[in-house]
Amino acid sequence: MTVRTCAAAAAILASAGCGASSTDTASTEARNLPPINTGATSMKAGFGTMDRLAEAAKREGELNVIALPREWVNYGEVIDTFADKYDIKVNELEPTASSKRELDAAAQLKPDVFDLTMDVAVSAADRFARYQVQGWQDLPDHVKEPSGAWYAAYGGYMSIGYDPRAVKPPASFADLLGPGYKVALDGDPLRSASAFGGVMAASMRSGTPQPQQGVELFAKLKQAGRLTDLAKANVVIAWDHLNARRSAEHADTWKVTIPRDAALGGYHVQAINKAAPHPAAARLWQEFLFSDEGQNLLQKGYARPVRGEAMLMKGTLDGEQAAKLPKAPGPPVLMTIPQADAAKAYLRKEWSKKVG
Repeated sequence: MTVRTCAAAAAILASAGCGASSTDTASTEARNLPPINTGATSMKAGFGTMDRLAEAAKREGELNVIALPREWVNYGEVIDTFADKYDIKVNELEPTASSKRELDAAAQLKPDVFDLTMDVAVSAADRFARYQVQGWQDLPDHVKEPSGAWYAAYGGYMSIGYDPRAVKPPASFADLLGPGYKVALDGDPLRSASAFGGVMAASMRSGTPQPQQGVELFAKLKQAGRLTDLAKANVVIAWDHLNARRSAEHADTWKVTIPRDAALGGYHVQAINKAAPHPAAARLWQEFLFSDEGQNLLQKGYARPVRGEAMLMKGTLDGEQAAKLPKAPGPPVLMTIPQADAAKAYLRKEWSKKVG
């Protein structure tokens, strides 16, 4: 029904005198709303309306988040917008914590919500409260746990950032073995999810990770003296949102490419702590992150919002910002949990010996 038709129908009911009074209608709506349940599995079931959820969260007054660096996918603006919009104090715990650290520290630090790599979330699903956000149907099935234990909010591709003044644009990871490339990973692949993803992207062969080939490439770079740290590198292998942000700030000195033969993708997923001290605020945070506003704010940080395709169809995606994202060569290849586990086991055994 169109807005015009709705208005016309309302006018007819009013002129006929057959509608209930506004007071009676409000009373009926209030009676039909469910009792507030801050542990509910959906907004509708536990609160009835977003206004009631926001009121319950405001009464709690605070939200504890963990492992959200303010520069990571625009989380600084996301947090500030949420806090201002709902008048809730956001406590930012251990911004640089890893996904594993988030869970290890949960009993002590008491976060309400988690932002995790998918493999960590899958292994700890029993620690999360079930909750399905209003945009649940927009989330692809393969990036959400069916009951709502965890669900992807944003993703990205592994990319190569480079200084065009120093090197030619690399078309593949193998090109990095050529002269002139001084390469850095975004951390230690035995500890950093981003660096691990870099090694795995370099290992991709026909859509399948081959860990030994990734390790061999970096071993050759190490032997040639061209595997270096971030400060000295003219090439950085990292998630595309990190390289894209640097390129936006230094357009003449930093470019980004996603190799056609290695379109490795990854998602960060959200979850609510079963022991959340502010359960209503935790649910409101999830609703905000998955709203059009929240998803566009994440995209402003060069992440790829999980509801992006649905929002594009509805006309609510920020198209200007979407056009600034690095061009992807095709759908992302997502490693399975068994593939990731096998690759991590291989790196634990071989990385220090061959690359150091």
